[in-house]
Amino acid sequence: MLSVKMLKPYYVKEEEEAIRVVLAYQYFSLSLDDKVYQFVPLESREIRINRKTQKVENEQDVFVFQKGKEYSRVALSELLKLSDFVNHLDSIVHPYLNGDKTPLKDEKVDQVIIELEKENIKRLIDHALEERNYSKFMDYTEILNKM
Repeated sequence: MLSVKMLKPYYVKEEEEAIRVVLAYQYFSLSLDDKVYQFVPLESREIRINRKTQKVENEQDVFVFQKGKEYSRVALSELLKLSDFVNHLDSIVHPYLNGDKTPLKDEKVDQVIIELEKENIKRLIDHALEERNYSKFMDYTEILNKM
């Protein structure tokens, strides 16, 4: 019986056409006949998912796993038949395929920028008050009120 014990990417590389999930030692292991085999990057070491079709591009690649002196070769196409492997892979790739990552990040950055701009205007108002510069004070408070 083949099952995924652990699947974590070493890193995920975003490209225009594909998402590359790069694997490394200690991040990927399988349970095969009640023995745990660790991934070793002797042949393939990445899974490529097409952004448009959301399909795995390199299904014919072979991954090698090791338990002591024993080696086991498993094709990616065989791994894709395992529901737990597909679930692990989906959880890794989902944020990149659906674009959930970037819009939220952009919104948070925009919020931070707006807050920093407000704080800067408040400092300029304080500075204008310290200098008793009424015209600058009025200009800055008008800008702050518009924000």
